[in-house]
Amino acid sequence: MNSKLKSAIALALLGVSSLSYAQTDVSLIIKNGQVLTMNSQKEVYDNGVVIINEDAIVAVGDESLLKTYTSKNIIDAENGIVMPGMINTHNHLPMIAFRGLGEEGIENRLFAYFFPLEAKKLNRNVIYQATRLGTLDLAQSGVTTYADMYYHVDEMAKATKEIGLRAVLGETVIKFPVVDAKDPFGGIEYAKPFIEQYKNDPLITPALAPHAVYTVSEAKFKEIDLLSAKYDIPVLVHVSEFGNESERIEGNTDKLSPIEWLDSIGVLNDRMVLAHTIHIDDEDIALVKKSGAGIAYNPMANAKGATGIAPAWDMYKLDIPMGLGTDGPMSSNQVDLWRTLSYAANMQRLKHNDRTIMIPEQVIELATIGGARALHMDDEIGSLEANKKADVIIVETQSANMRPSYDPYATLVYQANPSNVVTTIVNGDLVMQDRVMKNVDTDDIHQAIDKIESDIAAFAKELAKEAIKSPSLMK
Repeated sequence: MNSKLKSAIALALLGVSSLSYAQTDVSLIIKNGQVLTMNSQKEVYDNGVVIINEDAIVAVGDESLLKTYTSKNIIDAENGIVMPGMINTHNHLPMIAFRGLGEEGIENRLFAYFFPLEAKKLNRNVIYQATRLGTLDLAQSGVTTYADMYYHVDEMAKATKEIGLRAVLGETVIKFPVVDAKDPFGGIEYAKPFIEQYKNDPLITPALAPHAVYTVSEAKFKEIDLLSAKYDIPVLVHVSEFGNESERIEGNTDKLSPIEWLDSIGVLNDRMVLAHTIHIDDEDIALVKKSGAGIAYNPMANAKGATGIAPAWDMYKLDIPMGLGTDGPMSSNQVDLWRTLSYAANMQRLKHNDRTIMIPEQVIELATIGGARALHMDDEIGSLEANKKADVIIVETQSANMRPSYDPYATLVYQANPSNVVTTIVNGDLVMQDRVMKNVDTDDIHQAIDKIESDIAAFAKELAKEAIKSPSLMK
């Protein structure tokens, strides 16, 4: 073999060798963390790596991935827990403007206090500014997606996108005039341009939110269902939060349960997300299972409101799509899920007198992929898997409250708090890194809330004096 041929072969082999070690450049790499994938096998990588390019996860695995991928942006998780962003499946986020009010022991809190307070003090600016505060609170605590039922959802969408979170925003439909609709059930018309504007948005999923079976008529439920089917959007609704809802349904002469009534009028389906579902029986659960509807389990709010304990364990065993919610900031006073995690487990253990059920791994499932299933979004979010959206959080494990950490699921459910979340990523974008918000001026948000608080305080105090005289509708 002549020397020229030898040289050509050597160069060719060198080229093949170089190609075999070429690295793929990506937008972000997270390394050196305990990665909880929450995939179907619940895989955990103790020295794990998450590879992100633009808005999607490319790969999840062990440190060998660092041989294949490179990035200018590498986050060292410093042995913290890397997990999917949490999903709050039920909220009324702008009510954070009223958080802490109405705690004087008012029995008829919803109708004698909540609704009059909203009627007097809500407006576009309050909803926008309160949503900014609420989404700031969510981002700082590791919630990357939330589902909400409220008013002026266009203002909520604007504020949510400023922070950088993902949201399912349901325009409330109810039988009396409200802040964004002068006519009863006016939320339907208000929702239509909102749906058109956001139907293809990368972060905002528009939805319809009939308030409850006792505040929305059969005809309006059917109209909402048709609109939901036309646009393939979710329907968010309160169901069986109170024990006397059957008697309050207009025209319910057969005394059907709320679940049975929704099924009987043909609107119980897999586009629905049912919040609370406390006062339901086995027949109701079977109908929910058959329909494919999702469940938003709100244990902390239900305990605080003394409305009861939902049969969440029974539904979990039947593999009904179910996630965790906080309800509004006047119901649990929280929008993050950390305290709700322990409530989710402990209320079921108390209900069933069984400390072996709803173990921490199952609770974290509800807070992540379970919430995604409940919102019918599990093909995009809820777990760390290739081709899913890059919604990721990092929870540090070096603070005193996090030590020791033998079982990451138990650490998260029973030890962690919002301040342990150090990094929040949504759709591949850094929303918070090392506890520093990336997209907003937090001082500006707090100053706006100071003004709102000053305006509301005196009126709220006087309203409470009247509201406390109103008997509970449960009586």
